Parts: sequence; structure tokens; C-alpha cells
Amino acid sequence: MRPVPAYNLRMPETAEKPFVPDDFDPTDFANIEPFAKELLDRQVGSVEALNTWVHDAVALYEAIDEYDSRLHIDVSCHTDDAELEKAYMHWVREVEPKLKSMWFALQQKYLRHPGRHDLYEPGFAMMEMHWGADIQIYREENIPLQTRITELTNDYGKVCGAMSVEINGEELTLPMAGKLLEETDRDVRKTAFEAITARRLQDRQKIDDLFDEMLSLRQQVAHNAGFTDYRDYTWVARKRFDYRAEDCLAFGDAVEQHIVPVLRKVDEQRRDEMNLDAMRPWDTGVDVKGRPPLRPFDAKDIDGFVSKTREVFRRIDPRLGDWFWSLKEHGDLDLDSRKGKRPGGFQSSLEKSKRPFIFMNAAGTQRDVDTLLHEGGHAFHYLASRSEWNVFVRHAAIEFCEVASMSMELLGMDHYDVYYSDPGEAARAKRFQLEGSIRTMMWVATIDGFQHWIYTHPGHTAEHRTAAWLEICDRFTTGVIDWSGHEPGRASMWQRQLHLFHYPFYYIEYAIAQLGALQVWQNYVADPKAALTNLLEAFALGGTRPLPELFNTAGARFDFSAATIAPLIEAVEAELDKLPA
Repeated sequence: MRPVPAYNLRMPETAEKPFVPDDFDPTDFANIEPFAKELLDRQVGSVEALNTWVHDAVALYEAIDEYDSRLHIDVSCHTDDAELEKAYMHWVREVEPKLKSMWFALQQKYLRHPGRHDLYEPGFAMMEMHWGADIQIYREENIPLQTRITELTNDYGKVCGAMSVEINGEELTLPMAGKLLEETDRDVRKTAFEAITARRLQDRQKIDDLFDEMLSLRQQVAHNAGFTDYRDYTWVARKRFDYRAEDCLAFGDAVEQHIVPVLRKVDEQRRDEMNLDAMRPWDTGVDVKGRPPLRPFDAKDIDGFVSKTREVFRRIDPRLGDWFWSLKEHGDLDLDSRKGKRPGGFQSSLEKSKRPFIFMNAAGTQRDVDTLLHEGGHAFHYLASRSEWNVFVRHAAIEFCEVASMSMELLGMDHYDVYYSDPGEAARAKRFQLEGSIRTMMWVATIDGFQHWIYTHPGHTAEHRTAAWLEICDRFTTGVIDWSGHEPGRASMWQRQLHLFHYPFYYIEYAIAQLGALQVWQNYVADPKAALTNLLEAFALGGTRPLPELFNTAGARFDFSAATIAPLIEAVEAELDKLPA
């Protein structure tokens, strides 16, 4: 970090008139442009004037970004609403391209100012690193390419959002149909699996074609910016200052060595417990002893689900319970599964309102519990860091953001009795979570390895891609599941991974964060008060510090090599051994 200079400037005195008025309408660039022009034309001679300039840029960014976020939330909740789609595509095609040019010019102005090094707050150092990376990759000719990529990701969301299946005369969304994979009747599970797989395969070619176009455009974006391939471009675009591509490949090796054997043992035990000659894809989610599926809440009673989850957070810390309940009170939750909703779950930050919003598709499963705890962790992270005035460093790097979410999943495990009156069911749910925490890392290694292959093999065909996918799957699966007769479903399984389409190369973060969260969990078991104090202190730093410092503040090492993986997996194994099957 740079030495402390003479200036330590905070928020300038409140002006009589705010730079961005409350009635500001960002729906059209013509309304935004005057504010951008004023910032670009303003004479910024002193350090104090530069400080005021940054605050005004923050105000403009917050207003624009909140509209963008709300629009994204709306189209995710209603993929079948033509008017919302029209508004979204106007934003994508007519406004966002001009915003990219605008922010580039504003970043250039700041980075050229000789007094910027006299602005002392840790966030300014991180902001300069981030903006320097943005400047490095920016090319005007990439803007229309990026617009087209966004259009294609929207098309992918529409394709997936329209998917439903009919089972026993009832139309079900795929998340609702997925509940049937937990049923004790094997024929019911098989019927559901085959229906879901057949429905996905209907759009396999369409999704392959979308991805091929995305891939071509992304490679062109990288070449235009002077990079050999999109992977090198992404490393700069994602501000990965603290690790390299080679570290990710080494992570894959460590997963193969330390995690795959553990999960192979788990899968073999499952097959033997179920007395199966061969374990099939529809046998992986059912209880091994034939007990009814875990149903922590009624999917029709979302309010009850929210109340139970509030109690879990309250037990971890009363502040968390209050923070979570404020989301309900402010209408910041959309949790039920319905036709026309985009799949998946996310937490979105509304920067001007300084409110988090949680989106998911709850179907009444244990996985839904984990998802809401997870997204709740993201929301808490934002609520703890929202007092950071500089929006450009309000958010931590994704690798630490996911520590926040995954830690809440793990810290919530000992409070599953909120959802289950039967201690045995709570123990089953805890086993599900712990097994899932290490199975997640195996899946991350699969998806991350696939992305490394995709973007370092330009010109490959869909057939080449499928072959590479299957080879990587073979490396990072236990080999216990028999896919005979369902090979096309396995060969196209990657298409369900939203990140490959919306957020390329955003996946290794989950593994880095899972290792951080497991360390937080170990700390919490040893000393709950100290562990949570450290974690919330790290949350409050937002993105004002580099990743290693954020991890250290939370009481964890920033490392995802075998040296960290091996002892953590041993600890998880030991905990699993204490739990009944």
C-alpha cells in the first residue's frame, strides 16, 4: 500500500442542491449525458475538488446502477413480459453502449489527475487498480459486440425460463419437477429425471447455437483488446490481481487427488446402502434408507419459510435476524417458483437505495434452505458494507463475497431444527450440507476446467466441446453413477450452468470461497463470538482491501492449493463420521 499522504478527505459538505436530483430519470441516455458532460468538463484543480468530483461520480453511478439492477430483477422475475423485455432491450441496445464510453472517459480523467495519489483512504488505492484494469481492456469497437452478447444471454434466460414438464397431468417448472428426484419411489424419480432431461434436450441445439455465437463474440472482444485469448482477457476484466490461471489448474489437480476419492467413497456407500447393482442419475438425491424426502417448508407458504429462516439467522446473531427481516419488510424478496421466472437464485444490490434484493425459485426442498441462507449471506455483506460512501469499492471481490454467503450456509447447519422437528431429519440435512460443500468443489473443478478448455481452444466445434466436456467429467466424477441410456443428457449437462452463459470464468470463486467458509466454520465451532466478530469486520471493509487482507480479517487463509484443501476435507470427513447416515 502507498504511504499515508497529507490528505484524508471525507464526504464534502452537503451542497444546497445534490448533484443528481431525486427525480433523475436514467431510462434514456439523453437524460444522463448532461451530468456526464459536466463531470468531464469540470475544472478539477485541487485535491479537495477531485474529492468532490469523485463523490459526484458516485452519485451518478448509484442512480444509474440502481435502475439497471431493478430492470434486471424485473426481467428475471417475468421473462414472459413483453413490455419489460422491450424496456430491457432498449437499455441494453441504446443506453448501456453509451454508458461504457462515458465511464471510460470519466475513468481516464481521474487516472490522469496528478493529485489522485493525495486522496488517502484505502478504497482509492483499490479503485485505481480496478479502473486501471478497465482502461487496459476498453476498446470502442467491443461495445456493439458486448451488446450482442447481452442480447444472447437474455435469449438463454428466455429459453430456460420457458421450460416446464407435464408429469401425471400436471405442468411443473423444472425446479418443482426436481423435487420428485427426492421421492422414495424409484419409478417416480426415473419418470421425473427422464422428463426433465428430455425437455432440456429439446433445446439442446438452440442453446449450443447461442453459445457458439457468444464464444465467437467473446474471442473477438479479447483479440480487439490485444489478448491472445478470452481467458487472458478475463483475468484482467475480473480484476484477478491475487492469483493466476495456473493456480486454478493446480486446484483441479488437488480436487482430483483429495476430494474425488472422498466422494467416491460416499457414492459407493450410497449405492451399497440402497442395495443397488448400479446407481443411476435419479438415485443421487433420495434418502439412502428410504425415508421420505426432506421437506423443510411448504412451497406454498413462503412467508413461513421466511420466518423460519429469520429464526436461524437470529440464533447465529440477533443482528442478522433483524437484517434479514428488514428484507421482507422492504419487499426485497421474490422467492417462489413459477412459470416465467428465470432459473437460479441471486442477490442484487440497489446502490442508491442501499438495499439488497434476493431472487430465487423455492420449491420446498433442503436445497432451497441452503440457497436462502446463501443469498442472505450476500445481503448481510452488502448491509455491512453499504456505509462505504465510494460505490466503486463498496463491493469486495467475488472470491470474498462468496465467503459471506457460504459461511451462512455452514453456520446455519446447527439450527436446522427450526425447519425440522425430528432431530434425525436435521442431522440428514446437515449431512446434505457438508457433503454438498465438498461436492461443490468437485463441480467447480469440472466447470472451471471446462472453461479453461473452451477459451484456450479457439475454433472448436460443438462436437469437440462435447468430447472435452465428457473427458473433464470423467476426471472429476466418482465413476459410480451409471448413465447408460442417458448419454445425451450427460453430454449436454453443462448447458444448465447459467454462469457459462452469463458470467464466463465466474466459477472458481465458489471453490476459493468454500475453502474460506470452511475455515470460518471451524473458527465458529471453536469460538462463535470471535469468529462472527471477525467475519462481520471483514464484511464491513467492502472492497477497500485486497483479497488476502479480507480473508485474513475474517480469520482465514487466502489459498486454494492442496495445502489448504487436504486438512479441511479431513475435518469435513470427521464431522460426517459423527452423523448418522
